[in-house]
Amino acid sequence: MITVKHEYINEIPVLEVVSTELIDQKLPTVVFYHGWTNYKESSLVHGYEIAKKGFRVLIPEAYLHGERSQGAPVTERSMEFWDVVQHNVMEFPALIEHYVEVGLADQEQIGVSGLSMGGVTTCALLTQYPWIKTAVVLMGSPSPIPFSKWLLTSKWQIGVEIDFESEQFAHAIESLKPISLDMQPEKIDGKFVHFWHDEDDDLVPYQPTFDFYKRIKDQEYGKHVSFTTTEGQGHHVPYMISVETANFFEKHL
Repeated sequence: MITVKHEYINEIPVLEVVSTELIDQKLPTVVFYHGWTNYKESSLVHGYEIAKKGFRVLIPEAYLHGERSQGAPVTERSMEFWDVVQHNVMEFPALIEHYVEVGLADQEQIGVSGLSMGGVTTCALLTQYPWIKTAVVLMGSPSPIPFSKWLLTSKWQIGVEIDFESEQFAHAIESLKPISLDMQPEKIDGKFVHFWHDEDDDLVPYQPTFDFYKRIKDQEYGKHVSFTTTEGQGHHVPYMISVETANFFEKHL
């Protein structure tokens, strides 16, 4: 049996998903991040599958989403996408510290995962926290600057005027460099990291992520990086990939 608890950690709403019989034990812990315009409850299927393998899974509510909504709906705030990712990155260590302090998580057994924006967050976290042991990136991009430029010229931004020559845009791009895994792939540092991406994804392009994988897979730091390609799923994580994610953590975390 799986228990789902609703907690507030440093005022961040979190769903804690864990096997009922293991609920009070120190467990390897996976933080799973949901996608843009979604909410923590939408990622429960992934939490369930990972928790069934004996992990504690934490699913935080992203800034401006779900319980943390404020002002205009997030669907109308696409220019704040990276602000949300940056919040995820900054808030991550406090979540772990809390569970370590109360004896429910082991600092040496921390994994991260997420889908879409959550996959982007996962890549960003690998640039900042070397103590993360294992990661699974579901249809996320390790290349925030090229992804931003693609996104801003895609059908998703029709009607939005962007001045690519402006100082404001240059500053925004500069702020992404510290969390750009493609610019510092050596920070993978031999960790077991798995990517899944569908060839027919029209929201987060498949090819740049696969090209990143091909570039690093034969490097010493990338020797444990793996990649699953599917087709026909689009920007949607099929159940079989949720199971694959859980199996990956079971094997490597």
